[in-house]
Amino acid sequence: MKSLLSIFVAAVLFVASSSVYVVNQWETGVVLRLGEIVKADVEPGLHFKTPFINNVRKFDSRLQTLDAAPERYLTSEKKNLEVDSFVKWRIQDVEKFYTTMNGDNRLAGMRLGQIVKDGLRAEFGNRTVKEVISGERVEIAQKIKKTTADAATSFGIEIEDVRIKRIDLAQDISSSVYRRMEAERNRVAKDLRSKGAEAAEKIRADADRQRVVILADAYSEAEILRGKGDATSAEIYANAYNQDAEFYAFYHSMNAYRASFKDKSDVMLVDPKSDFFKYFNQSEK
Repeated sequence: MKSLLSIFVAAVLFVASSSVYVVNQWETGVVLRLGEIVKADVEPGLHFKTPFINNVRKFDSRLQTLDAAPERYLTSEKKNLEVDSFVKWRIQDVEKFYTTMNGDNRLAGMRLGQIVKDGLRAEFGNRTVKEVISGERVEIAQKIKKTTADAATSFGIEIEDVRIKRIDLAQDISSSVYRRMEAERNRVAKDLRSKGAEAAEKIRADADRQRVVILADAYSEAEILRGKGDATSAEIYANAYNQDAEFYAFYHSMNAYRASFKDKSDVMLVDPKSDFFKYFNQSEK
């Protein structure tokens, strides 16, 4: 009896658990009966179903990101561009999504990616490289969004946004462009260096000229000051001499005697009656 009761309780619990399912807040679901949809857009919460007959498929209803690998597209000039883009999408109609995509997000991403690639190929094929790079990427993204949204509606998918992340030239074209840019920058740099060297030579020549002029003016002013000083000195000496010519001659002779006989070993051969010994001779009188 105990074994039968345990089996009965286990069976009841199993049937009860098979009759209950939970849809999370970020999910939506469909209820199937033998593979056929009997209820779609199941809201989050606790729900009941017929065990063994009905089963439930749940899908993430949050915003999804399709970030495909960069692709190469030809412009109207037949130039290759590397374009990197992404798509933001979410499930809008879960019944259509399950029917058309079998509820497979990977398959939905492949279909959306192909639609976006076709749209980009058409848009870039009608534009030149300059038009694409100069700021028309927003317009291109808006057109691609509209085209993709119209196509994705039949899949039960809502397109929130389509953006172009990056547009690069192909590697061979980029290398050629960079080489031309480098050559142009080198030419500009050489031109600026030559202009700078020319300006430096002018500044240096002007500085040398100013130096010569300043030195010449300084020498001229110094000579003038020196001449004025000599004239003033001569005038002072002349005034002093005129006040007492005899005393001035005597004082001048004393200084000469002091300078001449400064050392006892000094010897001078001079006529004793010469003017040099004038005051010596007067002292004997």
